[in-house]
Amino acid sequence: MSGVTTRAVGPDEAEMRLDRWFRQHYPGLGHGRLEKLLRKGEIRVDGKRAKSNQRLAAGQAVRVPPLDDAATAPRAPATAPPPVAESEAEDLRARVLWRDAAVIAIDKPAGMAVQGGIRTGRHLDALLDALTFDAAERPRLVHRLDRDTSGVLLLARTAPAARALTAAFRSKDAIKEYWAITVGVPSPRQGRIDWALTKSAHGKAAMAEKAHAHAKKDSEAKRAITDFRVVEAAGKRAAWLALWPRTGRTHQLRVHCVGMGTPILGDGKYGGRDAFIQGAEVAPGLHLHARRIVCPHPLHPGRTIAVTAPLPPAMARSFKYLGFDPSAEIEPPPE
Repeated sequence: MSGVTTRAVGPDEAEMRLDRWFRQHYPGLGHGRLEKLLRKGEIRVDGKRAKSNQRLAAGQAVRVPPLDDAATAPRAPATAPPPVAESEAEDLRARVLWRDAAVIAIDKPAGMAVQGGIRTGRHLDALLDALTFDAAERPRLVHRLDRDTSGVLLLARTAPAARALTAAFRSKDAIKEYWAITVGVPSPRQGRIDWALTKSAHGKAAMAEKAHAHAKKDSEAKRAITDFRVVEAAGKRAAWLALWPRTGRTHQLRVHCVGMGTPILGDGKYGGRDAFIQGAEVAPGLHLHARRIVCPHPLHPGRTIAVTAPLPPAMARSFKYLGFDPSAEIEPPPE
């Protein structure tokens, strides 16, 4: 059993969540016990009570109460991912849209998971050694895309760049634009969706109105905001939407589109049968694409990174079938 200790947050741990910091330093401390210690005030940051999702700053002092040997035991060595096949490496490198000393942007294909998990085999995180290029370390993930969503994904090449990009996404300095095809045409044709989402809603193919009603009663509900605009419509059966998420909740765009009564084409998880157009010769799969990201450069104040990903071939075929012109100019909504 250890006694009370105080540990300083290291420079490379800035912007890390407190629960992740404990997982790194005390891998045997379960999440339930961590939350209990936080509620009792036994864990403190700079002498103040803290929450598990608190972001840390370099130099802060974390009070760690007495813990048993199991909690302080070192983590078992992680199993190294299998080496990246040269064909996989070449395919991934061909998807690089931007590369400098701090940032790499790739065009993630639909169907590729960003990180591993249950029933997830090969994933992007296991392939990042292929994108080391001339750097001393492999690039780091700083945000996520759904497995079935294609488009721009940023990677940080250094720890300082990772911290700066993470801060940009959290502070909304990074602007993300998505393109989607919906079944039906939203009314009105542009506006803002401001509905809270809950974790329980994410796992159900339920209407977003129900999720929103549930969220009002759920203290864990998180506010979710999306701006949208109909760029073109194919009669009343389909629309091309530009979407700008102002928050980053799991499956936010998919649930918000269902809530408008116009699910994203191919999104059977949330839209059920309503997410398909009977008899239409459109490509299979989710029609959601991370089209563009604009954000401050992490290492050069005043400079901007702006990256655009081309439509994937399958989604381009659906655009052509429905008569949508992907070269149309889109004016973003005001902030």
